Amino acid sequence: MQTMKAWLYNTTTGGLEKNLYLPTLAPKPQLISPNQILVEVISMGLNPTDYKIPELGLVAKAVIPTPASPGLDFCGRVAATGNTVDSLRIGELVWGRLDGPTRHGTLGQFVIASATGCVPLPDGVDPDQAAGLASAGITAYQSIVPNVKKGDRVFINGGSGGTGIFGIQIAKIKGCHVTTTCSAANMELCKSLGADEVIDYTSVDVCQALKEKGEVFGLAVDNVGAPADLYKASSSFLLPLGKFVQVGAEVSWGATATVMSNFMVPSFLGGGKRKYEFISVKNKYEDLNELATWLKEGKLKSVIDSAFEFEDAPKAFEKLKKGRAKGKIVVHVTKL
Repeated sequence: MQTMKAWLYNTTTGGLEKNLYLPTLAPKPQLISPNQILVEVISMGLNPTDYKIPELGLVAKAVIPTPASPGLDFCGRVAATGNTVDSLRIGELVWGRLDGPTRHGTLGQFVIASATGCVPLPDGVDPDQAAGLASAGITAYQSIVPNVKKGDRVFINGGSGGTGIFGIQIAKIKGCHVTTTCSAANMELCKSLGADEVIDYTSVDVCQALKEKGEVFGLAVDNVGAPADLYKASSSFLLPLGKFVQVGAEVSWGATATVMSNFMVPSFLGGGKRKYEFISVKNKYEDLNELATWLKEGKLKSVIDSAFEFEDAPKAFEKLKKGRAKGKIVVHVTKL
């Protein structure tokens, strides 16, 4: 079969969700490299990147040929493998993420994954749980695990979003004390995930609240990109050898300029005084496999806000863009 079902877009004018359409048949991707895996998608998880990148206009068109299908995260069944892939079997359940935005995203029946971004689904783990984990989970993992040791105090800005939910849990798995921010409505969620202290960013000045705690944190992870002066203020709450890891920010020229200034403006000219890193997530089999182990052991869980059926995918994007989901939004693509 050379065709499949998939939600496609040719333009994003007015918003991706308003331009998704379901053709009678869409072209099916083909294996072109020996280390690739063809996966039939069962469930896919949505991330803000899934619409923010396509909505960049001409920049997006230069990277992603259209018509295209959005989505990076998946859980599915191996349909075919390249001749150098010996770790997975046809018919085996797997989960993971694509290496980046592509023409054949996970809101389609079949995707091509690399061997580094696709791992076996542990027995007993629900596909929705795995589909909601990949991008946010590996981002949280790579921003926290290499930078902490047991007993460290970690600050996570944005604890109730996709990456923050996993960040809290991963920091606790590694034995850290966790302080996070969220709105009052999500404070109990963050506490249930293990957060030791929660700051309601809607009622206090986050920078001031952190300053009052003193230089106690070994790591700060910013999943939000706001307040804009959080990095510059970090010397008041990060230890001298502490690190500030930037994960989230608006996809805009202004936000890009802010990130670049964090890299380039020295402290004596008003820049930040602590080590700064903008996280660049890369698929790594070992990282995804450890996340899968924690998922199976019950140490880590995906918080699923809602699940949509395939025909309602545009509604899933509408909900994602409202920014009020408590956890991950998943879409069921094919039957288990």
